[in-house]
Amino acid sequence: MDILTQAEILLRDAQYETWTWTGSAGPVTCFENAALMGFVHAFDNADGLLTAWKESQQVALARHATSLRGAGAKAWNVYSVFLTPDRDAHRGREIERIEEDFSLTRKIARASITTADDVEKALLPMLSIRSKPLLGASNFETRLRARLKDIPLDAVTAFLNETTPAEVARILGEKS
Repeated sequence: MDILTQAEILLRDAQYETWTWTGSAGPVTCFENAALMGFVHAFDNADGLLTAWKESQQVALARHATSLRGAGAKAWNVYSVFLTPDRDAHRGREIERIEEDFSLTRKIARASITTADDVEKALLPMLSIRSKPLLGASNFETRLRARLKDIPLDAVTAFLNETTPAEVARILGEKS
């Protein structure tokens, strides 16, 4: 899986403007919306990320300094995202500690990014809140009846049996 491509897809779906910048050591996915902006960097392995994240951040900030100066309040919401597919558990904790460095940008740093879901979990702080309803195999009629417990049973049954709206209204009128 291409981490940068997946990050760009997620960010565009979240209404960010995205573009790829190739002027650093490797390609960087840049993103911006009305509230924040940032840079997604992908590294082949944990060692590469741990060695190069500071320089990658500096180069991206230097390259985009003019835009950042003109960003006003948004300049306080600049993110540097550092991702790698490397699964080294020991190095993974070291990578997550990068987020504790509050200098220059806000940071998201993650290892073990191997699926689209992993990318989404890493980028959650920048994505709008979304609720994923848990829809399993269940009896929707039973659930609906349980929620409509204050409505007369014969009216609910008529509604579920595709009775005409006028007939359902008549049944409801009789019960009130």
